[in-house]
Amino acid sequence: MREPAAGQAAGEQEHPDTVLAAEHLADLQRVHAEYVNYKRRVDRDRAVERDRAIASVVESLLPVLDEIQLARQHGELEDGPFAKIAEKLEAILGKRGVERYGQPGDGFDPTVHEAVMHVQAELAPGTTETTVVQVLQPGYKLGDRVVRAALVAVADPQ
Repeated sequence: MREPAAGQAAGEQEHPDTVLAAEHLADLQRVHAEYVNYKRRVDRDRAVERDRAIASVVESLLPVLDEIQLARQHGELEDGPFAKIAEKLEAILGKRGVERYGQPGDGFDPTVHEAVMHVQAELAPGTTETTVVQVLQPGYKLGDRVVRAALVAVADPQ
C-alpha cells in the first residue's frame, strides 16, 4: 500500500481505483521500458547483420577486384566497355564503404598488413620504421573492419 498523500489524514486510505491506476501506470512504464530496450537491441543487431552481409559480398568479390587490379596494372583496362564496368563496380563498392589500401612506402602495420617477404632495400633517408616496399596483393577495408589484409614485402631501415 502507498503512503498517504500530503492532503490525506493518516487514518484515511486511498481509493481502490487510485491504487489500481498506480499499479497499471507502473506496469505500463515497465512494459514501455522493455519495449524501448528491445527496439534498441533489434536496431543494433540489424546494423551488425547488415555490415556482416556487406562484408560477405565484398569477400566473395575479392577475386574479381584482384583481376580488375591486375588488368589495370598490365594496361589491359585502358579504355572500352569493360573499363567502364570495372569503374562502376569500384564506385558502387566505394559508396558502401569498401576501400583498397596498401602502397609501397607505407609504414608496416601488422593489424592491416601481412608481411610475406622481408627484403633488403634502400629506404628514404630518415626512415625509422619497417616499411612496405612492395604490395603483392592489396588489402580491403569495409569502414574500420579489415576484410582482407594486404600481402606485402617489407624492409627494415639501415
